[in-house]
Amino acid sequence: MSDLGRTTTKMGGALETGLGRVVPFRRTAGTVQPAAASSLEETPALTFTWEGLERQLSELAITQAQKNMVSTLVSATRKQAVFKPSDLVLREVLCIASVLMDETFHPDLEEGEMT
Repeated sequence: MSDLGRTTTKMGGALETGLGRVVPFRRTAGTVQPAAASSLEETPALTFTWEGLERQLSELAITQAQKNMVSTLVSATRKQAVFKPSDLVLREVLCIASVLMDETFHPDLEEGEMT
């Protein structure tokens, strides 16, 4: 089998193929709205909805427990976004995505529900 589209861990083990995630992304992705052409570095990159972000993060999550966290994490990020610069909101979204795609992260559901 070809390693095309596979991700490997530091230990050398293969993770889930990335190719299997392309089809769900294409099916649920809306129209991408590119930023207006400009030479300025501060031009907005994209626009998206919180619902779209939640949908995409749910598809990136590895385990069901991680999928169950998505709604709560996006809701908390959305509520705090009005108080933060867009760079910090983007950073939070990227952090959420990295946690959801980490196969070694197993949330302990017995500690209580996230609020």
